[in-house]
Amino acid sequence: MSDFAANSTEATVEATITPPAARHGLLLLVVGLVGFVTTLDNTVVTVALPTLQTELGASLAELEWVVTGYVLTFAGFMLAGGRLADVYGRRKVLIAGIAVFTAASAAAGLATSSGVLVAARLVQGSGAALILPAMLAVVSVGNDDRQRSAGVAVWMASGAGALALGPVVGGYLTQHVHWSWVFLLNVPLGILSVVLAAVAVPESRDEAAAHVDVAGVATSVVVLSAGTFALTFGAELGWTSPVILVAAAVSVVAAVVFVVVERRGRDPMVDLALFRARAFTGGVVAQVLWGLGVNGVFFFTALFLQRTLGFSPTMSGLAFVPLALLVVVVTPLVPFVERRFGAARAVGLGLFLVAAGMAAVGFLRPGDGWIDLLPPMCVIGVGSALTMPLGPAVLGAAPESRAGVAGGVFSVAREMSGLFGIAVIGVIVNSSASFTLGYSTGLLTAAGLVVVGAVVSLVTLR
Repeated sequence: MSDFAANSTEATVEATITPPAARHGLLLLVVGLVGFVTTLDNTVVTVALPTLQTELGASLAELEWVVTGYVLTFAGFMLAGGRLADVYGRRKVLIAGIAVFTAASAAAGLATSSGVLVAARLVQGSGAALILPAMLAVVSVGNDDRQRSAGVAVWMASGAGALALGPVVGGYLTQHVHWSWVFLLNVPLGILSVVLAAVAVPESRDEAAAHVDVAGVATSVVVLSAGTFALTFGAELGWTSPVILVAAAVSVVAAVVFVVVERRGRDPMVDLALFRARAFTGGVVAQVLWGLGVNGVFFFTALFLQRTLGFSPTMSGLAFVPLALLVVVVTPLVPFVERRFGAARAVGLGLFLVAAGMAAVGFLRPGDGWIDLLPPMCVIGVGSALTMPLGPAVLGAAPESRAGVAGGVFSVAREMSGLFGIAVIGVIVNSSASFTLGYSTGLLTAAGLVVVGAVVSLVTLR
């Protein structure tokens, strides 16, 4: 833990007693459930879009908002969600977020028009934005390093499982049941999560926080929402289109205002002194570089598998399953690796493996098949699992009074880096003479970014 975290005496936290083993087990179950459903909703709906267009008469623009509306509010409200958790109580905000998410899921499933569905998706994303930073704070506060690592491991494994199962679950429900169950599936899981959270999650908050930094909350929402909009729609509308340029300018100006407000505020939402902790800043930077590389490339990988390697849509979806399964299987073993070799070496090795696997995929050419693709995808899966200590390193470097904000910063870094990576790699792909050449160039560029992340981890996480 950093000197900043160790010396912070500004606040006391109610949850200072480690919960019993049984209670901690239930807490991990809550983490797994909410991590699964919030990640699942990033991918599960994509397969149902053609059916939604037919049954609801949705336009292409409305279908796009069904997908991106969730991401927009999810990313836009995460920092605010983290500070609300610190001020009003992590358990309260976690339960409130699950309740909002679950109610919005029910509304989405019962929607009879595309407008109602888009509105429900926007509310779903705001609920998820409350859930994720509060959940990471709950994992951090009052727990020792081993329990914190276990919590982050469960979160990562559940997220990887959701990413792999999302298209499969969405396709099955849409084809054999009804598209509404893509959203209604969240309702029983959400109700169960609320009950378990009420029983297993100890309450904690920043006792020194007298009020919410309204200016900080407002400017952070503008920064992230405008930035997310620009990154999401830039490729479609054109990076030099007036709408995208205005959105980008609004995000940049709001970011400058946010820094000024936070530096001068008496009780800022994000205490900028957090970034003086080397492990905190290094972990966030490494997370950003990982997200820039991996998420940016995987967005185009399905197209590469179908256009270049000749895979069917089903085979393209199945290509990601071994990767996700290895993340699920290897992640629980990572704490043992971390204790043996340290977080810096574990994360550094993981990022080097991810980069190596990505580079190997970049050299695949027409005529290569499943047997050629499987080894590098497995290497990427193992490497991604080894990056698990990034979360505990960032959370452990912050004082418990700021656990919600620390979780929010880490979550925002993860989400925004993926969007930025898609934009950057997209420019490389679209500016090349052929898709295959552009994809390979983008993949090698992304691998280079991940290698830089590995070096940052080795230097800062010691």
